[in-house]
Amino acid sequence: MKLTVIGCSGSVPGPDSAASSYLVTADGFNLVLDLGSGALGSLQRHLAVPEIGAIGLSHLHPDHCMDLCGLYVAARYAPGSPIPRIPVFGPPGTSARMALAYDLPLDPGMEEELEFHAWQEEQLIGPFTIRTAPMVHPVPAYAIRVEYGDKSLVYTGDTGPNDALVELARGADVLLSEAALQDNDPHNPTDLHLTPSDAGEHAKRAGVKRLVITHVPPWYDRATQAEHARRTFSGPVEIATPHAVFDI
Repeated sequence: MKLTVIGCSGSVPGPDSAASSYLVTADGFNLVLDLGSGALGSLQRHLAVPEIGAIGLSHLHPDHCMDLCGLYVAARYAPGSPIPRIPVFGPPGTSARMALAYDLPLDPGMEEELEFHAWQEEQLIGPFTIRTAPMVHPVPAYAIRVEYGDKSLVYTGDTGPNDALVELARGADVLLSEAALQDNDPHNPTDLHLTPSDAGEHAKRAGVKRLVITHVPPWYDRATQAEHARRTFSGPVEIATPHAVFDI
């Protein structure tokens, strides 16, 4: 299983990165986790739109889903269209939300190009077993565990600290964790995001093998956030950067 970082900028696109998007591949199947602002362009450096096997959305904030609008246009109008409908997994109501984002009638919305499914606790997507757990965020949000054979990747999406993330990540090979807040900032909002020390603490409690820090806003420094995660996690801590590849 291979993880390729498509976009890792937190909350907004940054000067060197699109917002959240990650490509997970195995057995020739391409699973895209999130498709945030600016990510569709970066994704096409790695594969063509018809090669997308499925998309999983952690939640419906624009920095995690808004390039689904561009995907809809490509699937509908690009040469070679129509292409087979691309499965999209996300929170309940994803189809209606994306139709509104593009000012489409709710029926059919984007349903002729994209095949929408609500997350279940467990589902099979291509060669992957996918498990999800609700997270702590102002909108319905999910952490996503991707399993292929005996390998596992857990992506936090956006979340505040919570025990469900620890349980979902238990024993994972890689925890791809957001770290959007700074440590020891008295102005940090509650139940919104993780600090680097939070990310490290969750990784430690879950017993994961590697921690990859992501979703750092462009106004903070990725290397500093990763260094602070090492305060609470003694295992390998790596930094998500655009187009970085991690073998799992």
